[in-house]
Amino acid sequence: MKYSILVMASPTAGQGSATAVSFARSLLARGHTLHNVFFQGDAVGNGLANAIFPQDERNLVGEWAALAEQHKIELILCISSALRRGVLDKVEAHRYERAASTLHPAFTIGGLGQLVDASANSDRLITFGH
Repeated sequence: MKYSILVMASPTAGQGSATAVSFARSLLARGHTLHNVFFQGDAVGNGLANAIFPQDERNLVGEWAALAEQHKIELILCISSALRRGVLDKVEAHRYERAASTLHPAFTIGGLGQLVDASANSDRLITFGH
């Protein structure tokens, strides 16, 4: 079965993002396909390159990045959510005259059209919220 995931939970508040990455690992381990993961709202914090987590907490940015690298999964941050929260790729940093990108290299920035496409091209779209 082909899945896509929508994450709407911050990596630092609650268990939504942690549950989503665990779910993604489980479905891949069971032989399912993960089309992509779309992050919206506070969940774009999952794509911050400069996020630092205390040693006794899970590094969800790193976990998402490792999952994407291992399974060649596209991790997409909603552009409007990302811009509001200061998550910028090189193009957006240049456009808004900021010094540098703040986007982790495992993630990309995209629009809601990609979420619609994911929904249309997957058997299931699973949402993880707050």
